[in-house]
Amino acid sequence: MMKRHLLFMTLLMLVLCGASAQKKYSVYAVGFYNQENLFDTCHDAGKNDKEFLPTGSYRWNGLKYSHKLHNMSRALADMGTDVLPDVGCAVIGMSEVENSRVLDDLTSQPALKARGYKYVHVEGPDRRGIDCALLYNPSLFTVRNVKLVPYVPELPKDSGFHTRGYLTVSGTLAGEHVAVIVCHWPSRFSTSFYRETAGKQVKAVKDSLLREDPKCKVMVMGDMNDDPTNKSMTDMLSAKGDIDKVGKDDMYNPWYNILTKEGRGTLMYGGSWNLFDQIVLSPNMLDKKDKKDFSSLKFWKNQIFSRPYLFQTEGKYKGSPKRTTAGGVWLDGFSDHLPVVVYLVKEQK
Repeated sequence: MMKRHLLFMTLLMLVLCGASAQKKYSVYAVGFYNQENLFDTCHDAGKNDKEFLPTGSYRWNGLKYSHKLHNMSRALADMGTDVLPDVGCAVIGMSEVENSRVLDDLTSQPALKARGYKYVHVEGPDRRGIDCALLYNPSLFTVRNVKLVPYVPELPKDSGFHTRGYLTVSGTLAGEHVAVIVCHWPSRFSTSFYRETAGKQVKAVKDSLLREDPKCKVMVMGDMNDDPTNKSMTDMLSAKGDIDKVGKDDMYNPWYNILTKEGRGTLMYGGSWNLFDQIVLSPNMLDKKDKKDFSSLKFWKNQIFSRPYLFQTEGKYKGSPKRTTAGGVWLDGFSDHLPVVVYLVKEQK
């Protein structure tokens, strides 16, 4: 099975890249998925997680928690398998995970355990207790360095404002230095100023990584709570939707045209799609002039990951992502967001 898959990917990349018959290529999938309230059933001291206790408004008990773990592990394991059916994603960023205990339980699920997934997590200051994390396959990605860069309030009145920081993980993928910045920017209950602040701060983190190592391949991913067209993305993070307009200090946002030209997104509100879940890439990951130069790790294509089981099939919310709970009713679903995946390619030496 693995040999057949490798042969298929080699032939596929020969066609796509217009390469000579002597060249072979490796493909890697990188994803992001908002877990929508992946809480355990225990109270974390200092956190406002009482909704997700057996006595809380969600009546969150062992049965619901075990189903949630099973469902999310199924989706996570399926991500990237449209192109890499035997491998899946090398790296998956996640938001809305409560703590390391839920990550221990998640990676113990058979679908993820079979791939040997490990995780990176740093407890953050969010008052609800929801953090970002990174799943990774250690046979494909090696962790070098981890830090949680804090969100820094810029207004005096916000001195007590605590929200998710930017989980920054540096490592090795395909023999190259790669850094992933996993984000969950302030919600839309806050004004756009707060997400614009996040965009500016994440750009500073990205710029510092590239100053330290200009060859580092940087990916910013997460639930931005903004679309690719919003100022936080276009101006503050400087993420461009046109690959030919990406300058050395910019990033490339392959989701821009998916929203503006195709009308597709990752979450639905009021019957319309938004595309809050994005993975954007540093310029050194682009084949900008269509040179077919994949001697180093480059962007190939991206997708909003879709499976029938991820969608509501009946009722008021038919066609929208099937979430765990809606209107106080447990749906035994997945998330109110859809996963996203980018595929990277590199010539084999």
